[in-house]
Amino acid sequence: MEPSEREDFIIQKYKQEEQLMILLFAQWCVNHDLDPAAIYKKAFPAQTKNQQLTEAVEQTLPKSEADEIPLPSLLEVLSWFEQDELAFIVSEEANQLEKR
Repeated sequence: MEPSEREDFIIQKYKQEEQLMILLFAQWCVNHDLDPAAIYKKAFPAQTKNQQLTEAVEQTLPKSEADEIPLPSLLEVLSWFEQDELAFIVSEEANQLEKR
């Protein structure tokens, strides 16, 4: 494999994994009756609409059909992608859910 092919492969793999992280986040939100876009906006108020998030939300399953996504697993995945702000907001939302 040529260096440029290897770089392209690594970039493509990263993008696939990033999309999976976004889908996990969106599904976790749906599973807890939360709006993924609203949660994302709390973490990144200055950002405009996130197309990847919009696409991920379209791929989520209804809460009744989805598997549970453990909070520690989601936070770990967010951490891998250095999404600390989002992980913080997700943790806050999870704490609010526990209080209900």
